[in-house]
Amino acid sequence: MPDYDVEASLVQISPSFVSIADNTFKVSAHFYNLGKAVHDSISVLITRKYPDGSSTVLMKKRIPGIIYDDSVSLVVPIVATRDKGQNYITVTINSDNDVVETTLANNTVTTSVYVYQDEASPVYPYNYAIINNKTQHLFASISNPFSPSMQYAMQIDTTALFNSSSKVSMTQTSVGGVLEFDPHISYLDSTVYYWRVAIVPTGDSAYRWNQASFVYIDSITANWGGYNQSHVYQHVQSTGDSLYMDSASRLWTPIMIVNNLYLHNGIYPNASSNGASYYAAINSNPYIGPGCNSNELIINVLDSATFKPWLNDYSGATGLYGSELATCGAGRQWNFDFLYSNPTSRKAAMDFLNNVIPSGDYVGIRFNVDPTDANNVYIDQWKADTTLYGSGNSLYYTLLNVGMKILDSFTTPRAISFIYQKNNLNFIPKSVISNGTGDLTGLSADCNTPSLNGSIVSPQFGPAKQWRQLHWRGTSLESPSTDNVLLNLYGIDTSGNTTLLSNFNVNQQDYDISSIADAKKYPYLQLKLQTQDTIHGSPYQLRYWRITDYPTPEGALAPNISLTAKDTLKLGEILNFAIAFKNVSPTAFDSMLIQLQVIDASNVTHNIVLPKKKPLVSGDTIMVAYQIDTRSYPGLNTLYLNVNPNNNQPEQYHFNNFLYKNFYVIGDNTNPTLDVTFDNVHILNEDIVSAKPHIQVKLKSLSNYVLLTDTSLIKLQLKYPDGSIHNYNFNNDTVRFTPATSSTDNTATVDFTPVFTQQYNPSGDDYQLIVSGKDELGHPAGLAPYRINFKVITKAMISNMLNYPNPFTTSTAFVFTITGSDVPQNIKIQILTITGKIVREITKEELGPLHVGRNITEFKWNGTDMFGQRLANGVYLYHVVTNLNGKSLEKYKSAGDNTDQYFNNGYGKMYLMR
Repeated sequence: MPDYDVEASLVQISPSFVSIADNTFKVSAHFYNLGKAVHDSISVLITRKYPDGSSTVLMKKRIPGIIYDDSVSLVVPIVATRDKGQNYITVTINSDNDVVETTLANNTVTTSVYVYQDEASPVYPYNYAIINNKTQHLFASISNPFSPSMQYAMQIDTTALFNSSSKVSMTQTSVGGVLEFDPHISYLDSTVYYWRVAIVPTGDSAYRWNQASFVYIDSITANWGGYNQSHVYQHVQSTGDSLYMDSASRLWTPIMIVNNLYLHNGIYPNASSNGASYYAAINSNPYIGPGCNSNELIINVLDSATFKPWLNDYSGATGLYGSELATCGAGRQWNFDFLYSNPTSRKAAMDFLNNVIPSGDYVGIRFNVDPTDANNVYIDQWKADTTLYGSGNSLYYTLLNVGMKILDSFTTPRAISFIYQKNNLNFIPKSVISNGTGDLTGLSADCNTPSLNGSIVSPQFGPAKQWRQLHWRGTSLESPSTDNVLLNLYGIDTSGNTTLLSNFNVNQQDYDISSIADAKKYPYLQLKLQTQDTIHGSPYQLRYWRITDYPTPEGALAPNISLTAKDTLKLGEILNFAIAFKNVSPTAFDSMLIQLQVIDASNVTHNIVLPKKKPLVSGDTIMVAYQIDTRSYPGLNTLYLNVNPNNNQPEQYHFNNFLYKNFYVIGDNTNPTLDVTFDNVHILNEDIVSAKPHIQVKLKSLSNYVLLTDTSLIKLQLKYPDGSIHNYNFNNDTVRFTPATSSTDNTATVDFTPVFTQQYNPSGDDYQLIVSGKDELGHPAGLAPYRINFKVITKAMISNMLNYPNPFTTSTAFVFTITGSDVPQNIKIQILTITGKIVREITKEELGPLHVGRNITEFKWNGTDMFGQRLANGVYLYHVVTNLNGKSLEKYKSAGDNTDQYFNNGYGKMYLMR
């Protein structure tokens, strides 16, 4: 079976530092088939998770079957308003799981991509914070720690509109890091302050503010912190269900529910002889029936809060408020019927409409008209009631004033229906009139009523080291209160799961929650207020809620305080990285964990273990520093630093705790060189050397940083006359290793002093020295090991000494060979005339350095006598005298040596020709 594999190191993001300014970034993924090669196509899925938690599919496609390896890549767009922050890219091979393989465990990998934006955000006091320092400074973090120098603006005010006389404005210029502002304010008790920061824009660009709010309440917090919402613009950040904070009235306001009132009417029995054809329907439920008499108004009143119809009472001689008894059939108990055939009944109807029905209630009116024209009392008779009750004081004017403009058309038998809301000018009254006596009419009106139930959900508050107390206050709009109120306390664990911890009624407004809210288990809390008013529809008015705690610390990388980091280095050069981290909160950090990684050019992550840092008290700064040897990191690398990783100690924010820093290491592709000498001489192949030679090997590198310090870099071998090869280890009497210590002379030296005491062949034993070397990066010194053959003759001898050149004009040197282990103590050359007169003696010291083996003297005789006088041209003799340990040296004669004709019995002949 095949076995498809994708690893984290096989998914690359380019560039490694992603900014909103980049507009796009590239994702490349490499896959391997570790099992059997099959030709079935395979599915690839690449998804992206955005900072807000939502996800999208970037790629889903099938690629040809992977025989050994394959890859895909795509360019991902960046949307500034959506993408800043932590993104995750997930790559899956065989995503459809339709190819059977050995295992699926290695089919998916997720890598993170942080999208930076050059902006500043408030970090302390954090949003909704309770503080107790009357002169607290304000701290903001620049999201891109390597942002260039920019000017930043800060404003603080007692309103989120930032338009009061208390507003303070400041600017500060800084590179990436921590901004600290002193607004020079002595905060007022129980006062909420709003503060915001932004980059000062160029030209006509708008400010892009990031904002937070806090409250100063010294009396309840002492040395404790917490979270608070008490001001209107803090409350608007809560989530309302059927409720919202009206910033104009500063009241919690219910949302409006759309109800429907529908009146179906006509003239009975002409329009329909079926009583069920005459009704009022509430929200499509036609349960309110018709009237009982002609010449009457059927009035239905619906509560402005509940939209429930008023219920009449027919237990007395009349209905309520002087209405008629409507007991002629079912469904009439919600009707208030008033005859309009006489002034008294019309006044009762007028008084009911004007004085009984409260403002805001909805009113539906149906005219119950006699089909016979003569049996009806029309509008002109209604108007005459003003003679009885005063000018404008009649049922006619009452209906006209509430919007029944169609009323003047009631001069013949016609069915009229009318709907209005009392004293609400925003509600447009609706009316309809029948065409005659035989048609049915319908009138529909949408009527808004407040939601009777609602809730308010706070933002998540936290994290905290320890939760302490809950405090909340509110009021009812009506007295006595008809509100039913319940406060829920929820705990949110580290996985985001929400658990109801407790409920509180209005009599439990100050409560110790330390025993029910464990901050280790529930680092975040959330409040929910549930309110219900089935009578008035007016919600409970939450004034504030507060949770006190022992707060968590808040720290931030501060490269503007201190930063050391090179962008480009030579291979082997030490990367000295250091950056400041500052505690900007009143709470101290415990000993701090530091995570440091290097992602190399092959996308392999190398973890660097750092010790814990000291506890960090309020206002203090630590330096995170490390030296990285770049020998293992040629090419483009990324340094990842995370202070307090995985929120080891809970903090309010983490975006300002980590960074990605690219650094490029220039590779070293030069090879080192080897230099080998025998007794400080570069010999020729098959030269004679001392039986106790001092062989020196020098390995030299041009790298200034990768010093040659390891004995494994040089390998020494000797091939003996019998063909055997001997290996030599370091740091003993025979082999000494001296490492390179200076970048200006990166040379490692080996001093090799073998002793060849046994002579196998009287004419000389042949050896071979084999030396190989490499630098710390593995570059070899040459394509093959260095090999040099040499001969060892243990017996001390000296060959014929010849002068060269001969004849000579200006000077001549002496050439000879020495065997054995040591150079003779005494060597003297006497220059004689042909008559035997000594004109010049040359001592060993004058000859210069000599060694066992082939010698050409540094000294060159210039044809002068012992007084420096030039000798005449001609033939001169020279006599050589040598001894070692008091004995003369025997003559060494190599095979093919025919120099006896020029040198005999210690004498030679030379020719001076000027």
